[in-house]
Amino acid sequence: MYDKIINEIYILLTNNIINEINVEYEKNKQLFNKITEIRIRNNMPLILKLFNGDIISKYIIKNEDIIYILEKLSNYSIYSVQNELNSGYITVRGGHRVGVCGTVVLENNRINNIKNISSINIRIAREVIGCSDDLFNEIYTEGFKSTLVVSPPNCGKTTLIRDLVRNISNKCKQTITVIDERSEIGAVYNGKIQMNLGIRTDILNKCPKVIGIQNAIRSMGPDVLVLDEIGNREDIKEIKQALTCGVSILATAHGQDIEELKLSQINQLLEMNIFKYIVFLKKDIVPGKIDKIISKY
Repeated sequence: MYDKIINEIYILLTNNIINEINVEYEKNKQLFNKITEIRIRNNMPLILKLFNGDIISKYIIKNEDIIYILEKLSNYSIYSVQNELNSGYITVRGGHRVGVCGTVVLENNRINNIKNISSINIRIAREVIGCSDDLFNEIYTEGFKSTLVVSPPNCGKTTLIRDLVRNISNKCKQTITVIDERSEIGAVYNGKIQMNLGIRTDILNKCPKVIGIQNAIRSMGPDVLVLDEIGNREDIKEIKQALTCGVSILATAHGQDIEELKLSQINQLLEMNIFKYIVFLKKDIVPGKIDKIISKY
């Protein structure tokens, strides 16, 4: 994990921030296995967010730190990444997602620009090979059946389904298409999938789910469609349509429990018994820690 941080994250940071992280690393050599986010707020302390708490640095973020990071993110051409910034984040090499906050400029009720960036959040993407093995062995019976993985934010949903895709692809011998709307699951960078998703997996990168689902079915003929963070009305409509084509669905959603899901648009899929398994995760130092599994049949 240390080399991953050095190669993929440190290149974005100022020397002052790097020095502060290194100070904490010298205190705890396992630090980089625990960091989930690096929080950078103008005129506020640098914060390293861990699975089980925060490390609050004595270093106060300066405006120059934020400007430097933005320049590195955009390769010194902020206009080249303006569309990504308008969505609130930029995905960088390694699948790490860099979120931004600042002054929003609206045009026709849509974000046209985010300027005067005041906060940056670097979310660390993790590949944990084998973290889905127990779940895979429990839910796999003569082919993969549609499964929904549910948890609050930062419980490892994406980490778990990434490894589950690898297992399905390699062991089930089923063709998979991932609709990777935020470029987090496969972490495609310059056309190369950087995460291990197995040998039978294709990715539609940075493609909205409502567009990608039918495109994937028509062009790639998948046995399994993978969708991260479903929930709005358009997602549900397209998933229903996909099911008429005979594909299985592996999806994630935000939620605490089955009662919360029933109050959302996802309840339409629950009422149709779309998912054979609903897997709930809990907050843990181990990404993707399973709390319980509900079998619908």
